[in-house]
Amino acid sequence: MSNVIHVTTGAFEKVSKQDSPVLIDFWAPWCGPCRMQGPILEQVSDTLGDKAIIAKVNVDEEPQLAATFGVQSIPTLVVLQGGKVAKRWVGVQQAPTLVHALEAAGAR
Repeated sequence: MSNVIHVTTGAFEKVSKQDSPVLIDFWAPWCGPCRMQGPILEQVSDTLGDKAIIAKVNVDEEPQLAATFGVQSIPTLVVLQGGKVAKRWVGVQQAPTLVHALEAAGAR
C-alpha cells in the first residue's frame, strides 16, 4: 500500500505544518522523467515509513501551488523542514539521495 499522498492547494497548509519533514514532488502525468520518479518515491516511503511525509503535487491541477515554489521544470522535488524549504532538486533523484536529505531534515 502506498504512503505517497497527493496534495492539493487546499490541503497543502496542513501537510506543510507537520512535525515530520515533507518531501514534495512537483510532477505531471505526461512527463516521462516524472513517471520515472514515482516508483523511487515509493521506495523512499517504504524506507522511512511514518518518519517523513512523501507528497506529490500535479502541476497541471495545482498551478498556483507550483508557482508558489517557483517550479519551472519538472520533476522538481522539495524537502520542507518546519514548513521551510531545506533542500531542492530539479530532475529525477535516486532514493538514497532523498532518504539522506529527509534524515538530515529530521526523519529518524
